[in-house]
Amino acid sequence: MPYDAEILIVGCGNILFKDDGFGPAVIDALDELSKEKPLPDNTMTLDAGTGGPHFVFSLPHETWKKMIVVDIVDFGAEPGTIRVFSVDELPKGSYENMHSWPVNQPLHDLSKVCEVMVVGVQPESISAPDIVLGLTESVEDAIPKAIEIILKEIEV
Repeated sequence: MPYDAEILIVGCGNILFKDDGFGPAVIDALDELSKEKPLPDNTMTLDAGTGGPHFVFSLPHETWKKMIVVDIVDFGAEPGTIRVFSVDELPKGSYENMHSWPVNQPLHDLSKVCEVMVVGVQPESISAPDIVLGLTESVEDAIPKAIEIILKEIEV
């Protein structure tokens, strides 16, 4: 099993659809940062892209103690606002991936076997189905805050 760390930090989203690429962008930035300041040995980062539900559904491992999901969440705030959600706090119906797969239920199921939290950013623009690379400035500016929250959560 390749994902057998105690703590998984999973970036979800599609880099082809503007701010939907937030999760993968945070994972890239975190991986770059970890070259200078390594993450704890029990921690693994994963760019799940749009396969987040697949990972959430099918890969739970007995070693997992915590999963930190990084993604866009429409919670009606100013674009670029970061908020940490427990599974029970996720806005109903607004936390789905780009293919409209509901993610709430698999996260609830997963929360029965490990701690699950979502670091969500309010998107400014999702371009789907049009392909537009790059995050908006407000969401790009939120990356350091997301990393700060994640590092605090994993006690780095």
